[in-house]
Amino acid sequence: MPSNVQRSAVTQARLIEVARALFAADGYAATGTEAILDGAGVRRGAMYHHFADKAALFEAVCLALSEEALPVLEAATAKARNPLDVLVRGSIAWIGYVTRDDVRRILLVDAPNVLGWERWEALDQRLSAEALRTAVDEALESRAIVFGGSPEMLATMANGALNALALRVGAPGSKVSSREWQKAVRALWGAFAAK
Repeated sequence: MPSNVQRSAVTQARLIEVARALFAADGYAATGTEAILDGAGVRRGAMYHHFADKAALFEAVCLALSEEALPVLEAATAKARNPLDVLVRGSIAWIGYVTRDDVRRILLVDAPNVLGWERWEALDQRLSAEALRTAVDEALESRAIVFGGSPEMLATMANGALNALALRVGAPGSKVSSREWQKAVRALWGAFAAK
């Protein structure tokens, strides 16, 4: 017989799973708490035992997606030939991940508004910016790329450009082909390649 701790963990995981599917399909604003409760098969009290409100549940979904992204990035960069290739492969993998149908609306569209700037920025750091900064540092130190400013500024600018590209690529009805946006990512990092 499962313990209270095990049942609690199962309930929490179920709420996150159901909320993730609903937030991805309908968006945060259009997803009612009742739909989440019905889908998870739990009562309101069970949800509030784990999450203060729907926004807290949404943040838990975002964190779960962030944790899910890390192995995707690691796998994509594992076969990189050099630090510049790490930047290219990691950027392509990240855009591929965040533009998936089950991720895009949550992380790219709703997260900045629902979480607010500070919490969204912390999530972005956890999701991609920290890994990007590390890769930029390594590429600069190895002289695979050159940049006249600080590594932090290059990582910040590249993160903004990649976020903007992901929004464009993932937009409903987007006509940007994967070949086109991947070529753009290669060109972006190629612009900093040591000559």
